[in-house]
Amino acid sequence: MKVGNVYDFKVEPQDVDFTLRSRLTAVCGNLLNVAGQDAHRNGFGTVAVMRDNNSWVLSRMAIEFDYMPNQYDDYKIRTWIVDSGRVISVRNFVITNGNDEPLGRATSQWCMINLSTRRPSDLTPVLESCRQYIFDEPAPCEAPRKLGAVETETAVEHRIVYSDIDFNRHVNTLRYIEMMVDALPIEVVAEPHKIRLDLHFVKESIYGQTLTIGYRCEEDKWLFEIKDNDGAVICRASFEIR
Repeated sequence: MKVGNVYDFKVEPQDVDFTLRSRLTAVCGNLLNVAGQDAHRNGFGTVAVMRDNNSWVLSRMAIEFDYMPNQYDDYKIRTWIVDSGRVISVRNFVITNGNDEPLGRATSQWCMINLSTRRPSDLTPVLESCRQYIFDEPAPCEAPRKLGAVETETAVEHRIVYSDIDFNRHVNTLRYIEMMVDALPIEVVAEPHKIRLDLHFVKESIYGQTLTIGYRCEEDKWLFEIKDNDGAVICRASFEIR
């Protein structure tokens, strides 16, 4: 029996690029939306934890795509959480097409922060209250990889504006992915490749800062390092063509 909950999607015209295939960021956005919807559905979403002045933030994530679905294709995202520690909760995803064939997969690590201190909160009370929603099914792909410092060769700047900010008052995860994808050669994201994306968030960035998106290419892998005005690392990522 498959564990977790399943959410249905259709690739709408606003989700595709000029190839009429879904943009990578459109499906990634739905993965993040499903994480929030599922936590809310099971009673430990953002609305619930904010009552104690906490909120969920993404720490690391690995996403793999075998291909991108076409315009008007149906697809499903199944998600579940596994037992974790005091600081990190692991949520997994499997993406299938309309025939229930594999399309992609992901695994993610989340922490809960106190909105006043911006420091991690103890997850133990939350996990204890939702035991029935924790499953032993293993992750469908390799865990997010450890990403070291990047000696960047090219960089672009982005000033953080209103539309970049989410309910936590920092830059939304999807915006980081969009910034990196937009820096890639167009043929890399438009051609039908198998893709793996690893994300590692180090620090928050907020409205008014200017980010530097630095990157370099190693064969079929693009390594990214995003820094703020002060040179502090905000995020590292690896975008791999398979």
